[in-house]
Amino acid sequence: MKKLQKMMLKLASSPRIDMKRHYRIVRRLQQAVSPDVKEEYRVLDKVIRFDGGEYSIPVREFYPKGKRNRGAILFFHGGGWVIGDIGSYTPACLEMAEETGMAVFSVDYRLAPEHPYPAGLNDCYSAAAALMENPDWIGLEDADEITLAGDSAGGNLAAVVSMMLRDRGRKVPKRQILIYPATYWDHSQDSPFRSVVENGNDFGLTMKKMEEYMDMYVPDVERRKDPYISPIMAKDMKNLPETLIITAELDPLRDEGEAYGEALRSAGNEVSLFRLPDAVHGFLTHPRLDDSLDLAYREIRAFLGTNGE
Repeated sequence: MKKLQKMMLKLASSPRIDMKRHYRIVRRLQQAVSPDVKEEYRVLDKVIRFDGGEYSIPVREFYPKGKRNRGAILFFHGGGWVIGDIGSYTPACLEMAEETGMAVFSVDYRLAPEHPYPAGLNDCYSAAAALMENPDWIGLEDADEITLAGDSAGGNLAAVVSMMLRDRGRKVPKRQILIYPATYWDHSQDSPFRSVVENGNDFGLTMKKMEEYMDMYVPDVERRKDPYISPIMAKDMKNLPETLIITAELDPLRDEGEAYGEALRSAGNEVSLFRLPDAVHGFLTHPRLDDSLDLAYREIRAFLGTNGE
């Protein structure tokens, strides 16, 4: 890991940052660091409307510059269910469209603490259900061409949305990509996952931050054990999408993400697990200081079948 990267991570890991008090400031800083600069010919803002137009969910569509591959990615951004939006994730989604050759649709779901669970999840579910039932809305012939994807809290949302679609008898995506997903409810010293303690203080995402994010997303501690909050707690993991899980070696969420993949595999689902060496949580939106993103997209292209196309 490069010296500059270590310095940046150390600063981001400061215990002085109290997410419950400072989340609005962190949102503004994030927007300043990743400003919403759109390439108009590659980005379209849309809404998915429900209930006669009274309820709508903003969605931003990203196109690759060159030849477009078949299929689309429905993406849920990270940020602990508290920060992040389609603006701050625009550079990452443009890169995803370019790297995969697919259109990417990013959902601007509602955030906690203003809108705690299940508001944001319901937005993601509603958007996914609508597009799975109406793939022609986004120029596709078959819902199997839609891949769910998300990073961190967005990976959690993607995993849960797939479960919800199955549980409610709706069309389930053929594939999902979960990038360093949150799958468990406890990120304290008592977590059963070793990486939480090993990597939970010095690499940007800390145990303290995860606990604060969860406090804002789901204030009721007992409710956090619900599988729609902690998907690894689900008793039934059968009949879920073919899944690619990418984890980072120095991420506190590493072990729970990999354990979720093993649980999916044990239930009979097709699962690919890939751990990025010497990588940290959040690499999808970080400056390219190493080859983590290149390695991640190599795996994603192979999973989607877009290598060499």
